[in-house]
Amino acid sequence: MEIVLKELTKVFPNGKNEVVAVDNCSFSVPSGTLVGLLGPSGCGKSTMLNLICGLEKPTRGRVFFDEDDVTDVPPEKRGVGLVFQNYALYPHMTILKNITFPLENIKGKDRPSKEEIKERAVQAAKLVQIEGLLDRRPGELSGGQQQRAAIARAIVKMPGVLLLDEPLSNLDARLRLQTREEIRRIQRETGITTVFVTHDQEEAMSISDLIVIMESGVIQQIGRPQDVYDDPANLFVSKFLGTPPINVFKGAVEGGKLIVNGDFIASAEGIRDGEVYACVRPEGLTPDPEGTLVCDLSRVEVMGRDTSVVFTHKDLEAPSGRAIVDLDRKNLSVTGDKVRFAPKHSKTLLFDRESGERLKAQAEK
Repeated sequence: MEIVLKELTKVFPNGKNEVVAVDNCSFSVPSGTLVGLLGPSGCGKSTMLNLICGLEKPTRGRVFFDEDDVTDVPPEKRGVGLVFQNYALYPHMTILKNITFPLENIKGKDRPSKEEIKERAVQAAKLVQIEGLLDRRPGELSGGQQQRAAIARAIVKMPGVLLLDEPLSNLDARLRLQTREEIRRIQRETGITTVFVTHDQEEAMSISDLIVIMESGVIQQIGRPQDVYDDPANLFVSKFLGTPPINVFKGAVEGGKLIVNGDFIASAEGIRDGEVYACVRPEGLTPDPEGTLVCDLSRVEVMGRDTSVVFTHKDLEAPSGRAIVDLDRKNLSVTGDKVRFAPKHSKTLLFDRESGERLKAQAEK
């Protein structure tokens, strides 16, 4: 089922003022895909999810499932499965009863038989791999198992749309990784159109077919995760995506040259003169004795697979920056020395200093 949102706006009253939680947003979720709705806390992503499922009514705009306008259709009639952050399982019921609950509440001729209800519940439990836990109560399950039970309850009715509202935020790091992989597997096996809300960019990028990045109620960019990472539309997107975050230097373009702290860093042919932010991904900084970007070396951190060079620079926006390098610790100078980097042109991005908009011609070495 395709989800289409047209000029969706949600305004909440706040005393004499108003809060625009979702501001004129339009996008579509292709049928059978998993889309990550991503942004910092308060950006409007959960409100967007509530508008899709019908828990909130838009101030303006329309919601379509395929060709059907469901804007005024109540939530229970939209054919939507919803998984909450806190699982929302009934503590006094067994896991089997929790899963069968949505089916048992179907009224009229569409209500399945008792045998069919149990069969479908067992099938849903097998899909999320908790079929051996159906006689237990939620309090007897781990956090990851409770989350799987919540997903089974959401999909037992085989909804046309599955909505997940930060479903992994209550899990520890290892369980988060394991459960997000399970969510992706389940989505692929069922083919249910899924919207996954999270503030964790690593989660969204790892399992989503598309990501929608929001900030202050406005959609900043939509695209495939790697495409958005490599080609961000503006400074906000470039800074939001990436761990460690992108290194942001204050610089200027002068006569087709990128200048940082008075030093020529790279060619910027085709970009108008003016103040810019020169942003380089951590993997785009290569230590080089002849490198054009000269920084103060703070320390070297060896984190198993990765080696991070932590540095400072007069025109660096953050207190320190990082480069992810393929070097042994012994090959780097001690703290206090200078370190030179040669920025990779494909990982160096320029943004207008005032608007934050991307200057499309990438800096080239």
